[in-house]
Amino acid sequence: MYAAINSMQITGLILAGGRSSRMKGHDKGLLKLLERPMIDYVIDRLKPQVEQILISANRHIDTYQKFGYEVLLDDYDDYRGPLAGMSRGLAHSKSEYLLTVPCDGPLLPMDLASRMLDFAQQKNVKAVLAFDGQYKQPTYNLIHKDLLTHLTRSLENNEHKLGKWLMDNGALKLDFSDQKSAFLNVNTPDDLDLLCGQLTDNFKD
Repeated sequence: MYAAINSMQITGLILAGGRSSRMKGHDKGLLKLLERPMIDYVIDRLKPQVEQILISANRHIDTYQKFGYEVLLDDYDDYRGPLAGMSRGLAHSKSEYLLTVPCDGPLLPMDLASRMLDFAQQKNVKAVLAFDGQYKQPTYNLIHKDLLTHLTRSLENNEHKLGKWLMDNGALKLDFSDQKSAFLNVNTPDDLDLLCGQLTDNFKD
């Protein structure tokens, strides 16, 4: 069992390095929601939960740097998905744990870090992923720094399926069915329209 640590010792990684093929290639983190870039909402909800924030991106680097956090590019020229970003995040993390969230999930739970950390320590596991009551949400995960070697090896072997990698490394699902709507991701223009309709209620304060 790992020694108990404060949740503020977790590093947060925002995944913004995807191709966004279903959004016609538009950089989802920079899409405007009520006049604010989507990643801005993610930062607002993630910042109180972690000690450090990193952004994984492969384009519009100058724009992402303006948010005031270190921006990490993948180590690989070919696209290898979120695991490549997580590898960079773990390598640059100052913390024992890395909490990963997507740039297109602006409603993420405000207790994501604390619940995942408590669960990881109670179950003595090095990886946790969110479960919304219906689906696994692998891009919302907590992993221990000890997994960096395993992650690097998988990428070098061209194995880059996030969900499979998590389960292969003993990840357990943590039930967030009490906050299912928090895991709404903007993958299509219809998703964007739906989210715009919800934002006024969720962020009116």
